Amino acid sequence: MKQKISDFWIFVTYDIWRITEDEVTKTTFSLYTIIKTVYLCINRFIKDRLINNASALTYSTLLAIVPILAILFAVARGFGFANLMEHQLRTGFGGTTETSEAILSFVDSYLSQTKGGIFIGVGLVMLLWTVINLVSSIEITFNRIWQVKKARSMYRKITDYFSMLLLMPILIVISGGLSIFMSTMLKEMSDFVLLAPVMKFLIRLIPFVLTWAMFTGLYVYMPNTKVKLKHALISALVAGTAYQAFQFLYISSQLWVSRYNAIYGSFAALPMFLLWLQISWTICLFGAQLTYAGQNIRNFSFDKDTQNISRRYRDFIAILIMSLIAKRFENNEQPYTAEELSEEHQIPIRLTNQTLYQLQEVDLIHEVATDHKSDPIAYQPSIDIGQLNVALLLDRLDTYGSEDFKVDKEELFNGQWKILLDSRAEYYKSASRVLLKDL
Repeated sequence: MKQKISDFWIFVTYDIWRITEDEVTKTTFSLYTIIKTVYLCINRFIKDRLINNASALTYSTLLAIVPILAILFAVARGFGFANLMEHQLRTGFGGTTETSEAILSFVDSYLSQTKGGIFIGVGLVMLLWTVINLVSSIEITFNRIWQVKKARSMYRKITDYFSMLLLMPILIVISGGLSIFMSTMLKEMSDFVLLAPVMKFLIRLIPFVLTWAMFTGLYVYMPNTKVKLKHALISALVAGTAYQAFQFLYISSQLWVSRYNAIYGSFAALPMFLLWLQISWTICLFGAQLTYAGQNIRNFSFDKDTQNISRRYRDFIAILIMSLIAKRFENNEQPYTAEELSEEHQIPIRLTNQTLYQLQEVDLIHEVATDHKSDPIAYQPSIDIGQLNVALLLDRLDTYGSEDFKVDKEELFNGQWKILLDSRAEYYKSASRVLLKDL
């Protein structure tokens, strides 16, 4: 039994990542893809310490929740929907509870204080800062999951974030109005034996649909990169369903939370509220990680081999990719994209992207735009292919990077440095006669 478990673990962590689509049936490969996606999601969720990120977002949310709700209620009152907003907030926390009443009282106090005095200027600055800080923290966390290094500009942050805040009251009002409409329709259809159960099911499904839509929008628009709707929707279904299940448990727990009153007194609602925020963010970030894993699962094929690739084989891949690009250019054909190079020649996509990036860094290729829908970036040679030989490629790869260290290679270790240069010169002598386009 122990040996079987060990073999299964080796298969999941290593062997399954080496299986290509043409080696098994489509059904088997689809099953393997699901297994790889789940494993990659859980593995990266643990390695990236997303539970710690959920704790950080819990703190940021606690700091910003009153100012954000103040904006939402101010917009709702302007349109005359304040009562519906209060109803939705209370429903989310399981009715009239200590948590919901405390939050509403804080919001009322915040709005009353902003009506006059010096607090207008200071309050608005604090309000803007807390809102931008929270949503910026969410974006940074999502960008880390997606390995995106460049965040939105400050202008885009202000415009995008406050557009979302203005839309949220409208969406909340629509969801509340939809629930009321469906409940009214159910009362009128109580005499219809077949339609009444269907309407009940649809009413119970409304919170799930709204939660799925909320998570889908979050996964698509929050990272500063292109996220495919299909993967975001699948993750939203998983995360949204888990969130609704947890929400049911949280609302049910309000019945026995009174036991904490003996310990915490009126402070009893705070631990439960913090727990709700922490677990809600954990579910949300797990869904974001699942979206990334589903969309980028191909990038992790042969992952362990790519991480441990030998220098000789990395040079071979560089020569191979550079020669393929040069041949396409010489034949006046459409330039290669990274996806085409990977699929046509069985090169792992991650290794392909790494090699293409390195070849750009040494100024041997450059990006060009194409009409390719899935991968619009292709690659062309940056120098005359009549001069692009193997020696030039290897020399640029060898000398790329810093050599500015204080090791004495001029006198004390001149022998070691000279034998390296001489061996490389001899190595490049025969390679200089071979053009990459002729390979």
